[in-house]
Amino acid sequence: MPREYYWKDQQESSAIGKNKVSEVYLSKAGFEHDGVANTKFHGGPDRAVCLYPFEHYSLWEKEFMQRLEYPGFGENITTTGMKEDKVFIGDVFALGEAVIEVTQGRVPCSTISKHNGIDRLLKRIVETGYTGYFFRVLEEGRITSDAEIKFLHRVQNKYSVLKGNQLLFHDKGNKVEIEEMLQLEALSTEWKDRFKKLLCTV
Repeated sequence: MPREYYWKDQQESSAIGKNKVSEVYLSKAGFEHDGVANTKFHGGPDRAVCLYPFEHYSLWEKEFMQRLEYPGFGENITTTGMKEDKVFIGDVFALGEAVIEVTQGRVPCSTISKHNGIDRLLKRIVETGYTGYFFRVLEEGRITSDAEIKFLHRVQNKYSVLKGNQLLFHDKGNKVEIEEMLQLEALSTEWKDRFKKLLCTV
């Protein structure tokens, strides 16, 4: 749940700090007892579950020569073998009893840098597109800490999370592909709004 942090002598409320639990219920609104501080940018049905790939931890630790505590990015789950270039918008997975669907890449904020004590971390996450990503919940259910995440099916294989991040952060003038992204049924409302705004500037 949200709590108060002191970063650079400033007090801020955030729910980035997660605690491990042995079992939890996942509803379409998100994990029970898992809150958000800023509902404008976090939470909601399209962002009910946040995943961050485990492989990125060693990358950032090597680059910044600093040990990172898990989970360091406010994620609900951390996995291997599911980096942003391997997972596509609309991919569906089973997680314990629940079924979840990829909706968007995470749009990172400065809280990540503050929480980990690395000023340049946010900039590097945006540059690389290693943001992690969100799911909506298609079927609710209980999840245990030893539950596996299993791939169920894929609806398209062109727009991975990494490809979406590239369009959103770096290839903003690519009208054709942005219009194609907007046709993806699984795309979150937030990303649809962001891409529509980009089209207005092209």
